[in-house]
Amino acid sequence: MSASSDNTQNTAVATVAAATINSAQKKVVFDDPHAGVGGLQEAEVTRVRTLRGGWRWALVAATAATILLCINQQFTLRFFIGYTQLNTEYFYLLIALMLPFTFLIFPGSEKAPLDRIPWYDIVLFVATFASAIWLMMNIRKAAALGWEFAGAPTPVIAGGLVMWAVLMEALRRTGGWSLLLCVLPFTVYPLFAESSWLGPFRGTQSTLDQATAYHVLSGESLLGIPIQAFADTVIGFLVFGTALMMTGAGKFFINIAFALCGTFRGGAAKVCIFASGLLGMMSGSIISNVLTAGTMTIPVMKKSGFRASYAAAIEACASTGAVLAPPVMGATAFVIAQFLNVSYADVAVAAIIPAALYYLGLFMQVDSYAARHNLAGIPRSELPRVWDTVKEGWYYIFVIALLVVMLLYFKRESHAPFYATVLLLILNQLFSKDTRWTVATISKFLEVNGRTFVELVGILAGCGLLIGAFSMTGVISSLANDLLTIAGDNAFLLLVMCAFTSLVLGLGLTTTACYIFLAILVAPALEKVGLNKMAVHMFIFYWGMLSSITPPVAIASFAAAGIAGSPAMKTGWESMWVGSIIYFIPFFFVLNPALVLQGDAPYLAALGLMTLAGIGTLFICGGIQGYQAFIGDLRRAGALEWPLRALLVIGGFVLATPGGGIMPVSQWQIMAIALAILVPTLIVAFVLVQRNPVAPSQLSAR
Repeated sequence: MSASSDNTQNTAVATVAAATINSAQKKVVFDDPHAGVGGLQEAEVTRVRTLRGGWRWALVAATAATILLCINQQFTLRFFIGYTQLNTEYFYLLIALMLPFTFLIFPGSEKAPLDRIPWYDIVLFVATFASAIWLMMNIRKAAALGWEFAGAPTPVIAGGLVMWAVLMEALRRTGGWSLLLCVLPFTVYPLFAESSWLGPFRGTQSTLDQATAYHVLSGESLLGIPIQAFADTVIGFLVFGTALMMTGAGKFFINIAFALCGTFRGGAAKVCIFASGLLGMMSGSIISNVLTAGTMTIPVMKKSGFRASYAAAIEACASTGAVLAPPVMGATAFVIAQFLNVSYADVAVAAIIPAALYYLGLFMQVDSYAARHNLAGIPRSELPRVWDTVKEGWYYIFVIALLVVMLLYFKRESHAPFYATVLLLILNQLFSKDTRWTVATISKFLEVNGRTFVELVGILAGCGLLIGAFSMTGVISSLANDLLTIAGDNAFLLLVMCAFTSLVLGLGLTTTACYIFLAILVAPALEKVGLNKMAVHMFIFYWGMLSSITPPVAIASFAAAGIAGSPAMKTGWESMWVGSIIYFIPFFFVLNPALVLQGDAPYLAALGLMTLAGIGTLFICGGIQGYQAFIGDLRRAGALEWPLRALLVIGGFVLATPGGGIMPVSQWQIMAIALAILVPTLIVAFVLVQRNPVAPSQLSAR
């Protein structure tokens, strides 16, 4: 699970199993589903500490308490006899349990020791815990007396200032300097909001005491949407994702992918897409997906004839879809649900078609590339059998079915992951000898979850102050009007501005932080021009996610490059090329909300629009890769190769673009324009390709 193209989930569980080719039996074998649990942490030993001894057990105990508190709150079990806990008290308890460990797990600098905990980190640990407990003890009185507006006593303000300071340091350690430098100025912005030089950002100014009280006592800042999403739903899904991987689901999903897709042309790459899609649906984490699937698929792709950088790029693009693919999406999806005040199930349903188009585009890209370069599939004799794989892991299907039914039918997103986890553990203990849990497994399970919780709380709580700052100053509505004035009420210009801003912010921020920025600043303007709310928020989310494969940051590409042994920056540019279709898709669903299953009769409209988008994507991929399905290798067209490829991309994009709505032309007119471009292009391409047969060896050399 988790958070994100998304650094918020950098410590999500990654079951890094060893992928080997058994030369004796010539079978693809995946061994030791527990190997390298927490593999991401191992890959990042230069950035994080591995806690040992008493500190490790303190983290395990704090994680167990966090999970139990969440269960108590969601199922109303009344652990506290004779005492009803307020939501805000619950939030502060979670912060007190998790946030202090930020300073133990994440060193303050590159020079900080990793084999021991310096005294100043222990001081920060104690100060964070003490301030969180102090604020929790006063939050009930604050709610009764309205301290966040009327002013709080000096001791409470002092505790709030300590919390504000440690939050910013926690944000720096978990999200990096770029995130801190983006968030910190806005958290203090209410202190000088009436300054004339702020222009459109001018708003209501607050004193230091007023700003501190609002930040730490109101439900709009520290205790606002991000922490609420974490406390209500993210914890449960993180627990489920970790349990799933630690019971060997990674082995099951990847073997299924090899069995079903391995024999296709370019089969190793298609296995990568299918396996990463399946794992992503369950983990919601980009980096853990790369480290889990990539260690298995990238070596096989290289052996099949894919160059190292291209194999890494395919894995990076396939894993990036993890935060978009339901039912378990990244942490940002839960924040979207809180922003829109809808259930998480509504967000997951809205993501179905965008996720399907994402993976369809990747699949077509890889197919065209494999056809152009004559890359065959993996021999059936070297692949696992479908039935054997299903027999070994059939119970995962039941667990996932329960999760989906609980989410979509019963609408119990806060309960669903816990029920699914219990069923999974029972079935695993009964039917799996290799992955049966022991006491050591449970402690490792809690430790891995704890590290993920700590990082998420550090980032989400810090980003909460960003929301509080804009809420405090009241500039959101005026800023939306200013953006509309700049764009001249032009929805297309606003969308392009938003896409560019999201991509730029995403290069330095986590997906969640990038989304929160734009949901506050840009989304209201897009909604005012008549665009559907869900489509707008999915558009922002999607573009922020793409930073994971876009240089200069491209964290997914760089992680995959490390596995493939390819140059990091070259892999980043390859990822953009491989995933170039992905940059088109957000515009499709924001122009017609039927593609996110919104509006009147969305399912019928969505089916037709998805079909057109799929066909358009086929032509776009053919043009990008130079091999058009049902036509052949466009190198045979000679001097007309590149003009034909350009026309295929343009025609495919026009065909996939929904008509009507804010578009000045209808769907029928769009289709007529697309056919006017595509039909003659395809005819010319077909004739030239058929007239110029060239041996595959000659084409490969060109």
